[in-house]
Amino acid sequence: MKIGRHLIGPGHPVFIIAELSANHHQNYDEAARLVHLAKESGADAVKLQTYTADTLTIACDDPRFRISGGTLWDGRTLHDLFGEAFTPWEWQPRLKTLADEIGIELFSTPFDPTAVEFLEKMNVPAHKIASFELVDIGLIQLAARTGKPLIMSTGMATTDEIEEAVAAARAAGATDIALLKCTSAYPAPPESMNLRTIPDLAARFDVPAGLSDHTLGTTVPVAAVGLGACIVEKHLTSSRQIPGPDSVFSLEPAEFKQMVDAIRVAERALGQVSYGAGDNEKAGRALRRSLFVVADIAIGDRFTSENIRSIRPGHGLAPKHLEEILGRTAKQKLPRGTPLSWDVIAD
Repeated sequence: MKIGRHLIGPGHPVFIIAELSANHHQNYDEAARLVHLAKESGADAVKLQTYTADTLTIACDDPRFRISGGTLWDGRTLHDLFGEAFTPWEWQPRLKTLADEIGIELFSTPFDPTAVEFLEKMNVPAHKIASFELVDIGLIQLAARTGKPLIMSTGMATTDEIEEAVAAARAAGATDIALLKCTSAYPAPPESMNLRTIPDLAARFDVPAGLSDHTLGTTVPVAAVGLGACIVEKHLTSSRQIPGPDSVFSLEPAEFKQMVDAIRVAERALGQVSYGAGDNEKAGRALRRSLFVVADIAIGDRFTSENIRSIRPGHGLAPKHLEEILGRTAKQKLPRGTPLSWDVIAD
């Protein structure tokens, strides 16, 4: 699949997304700064979220609308949290223009039909479906009908739910689909990540697969690349010292750059299936073991374990020939330190 100028999939550079989420803290200048920081940190794309508190939920004090269960946001109502975290819609076209100017992709997660329509007017290069919306088949179909690449997070979803979402997207016309392994906990402990799911997603659904990561630090996304992740999404903040709904599990710019650099090294190191000496190993072949004369040998002397041995360097015969040489005789005088070759062995 392709997003903007970026080809995404096996054999191509990992597509790295900086998720802004609520880290703008309701300040446009901070949002614009984060777009610049994402570019400077090496991200390929910036992702926003397009919703309001009223498009996601209703203002209600019923316990069912109050967050619980050991999250960062326990005790708050959904409407209150989303009212703090949403990105004002009037900012988003301006941020898209800024991203275009500095050369970084910008797209968003729509959470309802009005958001899809709004983002299409912005001409975003892709749409992202959040884990919690993977069961909203109508929303997926609407995003798929735009013809734009579709990235879907799979946190909490069963294989049946993922199959239903992918089938709905394809039936609605989506041809470029990617799935992200995600653990919908904030922050997510590393032991909950099950990164081996990434290659299974790719094989099971025949799509590029990646990771939407909410763990602390940079180790997990780099490990995901080793398992074939083609996309990595991670939250970016200018500083975790600024309180906010997502600050705790977001990376600061220096950390984000460290992650990007490590991913670029990891993807280069993956290479391809290869045996034998590589270009950088050819000089090392001379340092392998081989058969050498280790005590002076006269013409006609027999080769024994006292006068020939397998040692480094590798200029003589391969060590596998030792047994067939022992007991045979020398055709010429061989001083200590001479590499053995077939032309100095009689018979």
